[in-house]
Amino acid sequence: MSTVLVIGGSDSSGGAGITRDAQTLAQLGARMLPVVTAVTAQTDARVAAVHIVSAQLVRAQMAAAFSSGPVQAIKTGMLATRAIVRAVAAALPPSAPPLVIDPVLASSSGGELLDRAGQEAMCVTLLPRAALLTPNIPEAAALLGTQPATSEEQLLHHAEALLRLGPAAVLLKGGHAEGPEAVDLLLARDAAPLWLRAPRVNATRRGTGCALASAIAAGLAAGLDLPAACAQAKQHVVQLLLEGK
Repeated sequence: MSTVLVIGGSDSSGGAGITRDAQTLAQLGARMLPVVTAVTAQTDARVAAVHIVSAQLVRAQMAAAFSSGPVQAIKTGMLATRAIVRAVAAALPPSAPPLVIDPVLASSSGGELLDRAGQEAMCVTLLPRAALLTPNIPEAAALLGTQPATSEEQLLHHAEALLRLGPAAVLLKGGHAEGPEAVDLLLARDAAPLWLRAPRVNATRRGTGCALASAIAAGLAAGLDLPAACAQAKQHVVQLLLEGK
């Protein structure tokens, strides 16, 4: 069984965060090592309270997780603060396994989950070490300081700009767009764009971004190449939405 180290926040409603990561990895046959960055009290409608774990404890959790045995992939979600971002970057070993970064900037209800200083630190310290960055359209716009993409041409432009921040590849998720298809764009360095298409499901469900990134990490941990891992993960999320209708 492959092992994925997951770094992120808890969600008392069970809809997102490390709970969703754990469900996803179990469904795909992977073992999870959890590192908790924050404890949140939230529902589908709002984030009621957040308790941020100290950066020192995050780093200690990571050290303990790495000492427990081999890790085949790492996935980050909610990182909350600049101090935690820096602690995560400092705790990564020089020869770290593939790192999948889900840039969790806000909850579905709009509550802030990574402050601006944390976003800037993530771009400097973590993105250059990432095998994959998985922003949705609003997250990509926030990281780039621009307006959200509204066409496939703009999606490609934003993905190219995100690549220049350092990750080896970007999966720009199109779930927030409109149209009969949900179209994601996978762009890697020195590779042609790969458009991942699926019929748009008329349903919403919290935690799909967590599930997608965790499913990709599970695929990479199991030895899939990046396009195959992304395609498998997209199908997993489609099924999640269908089951949630």
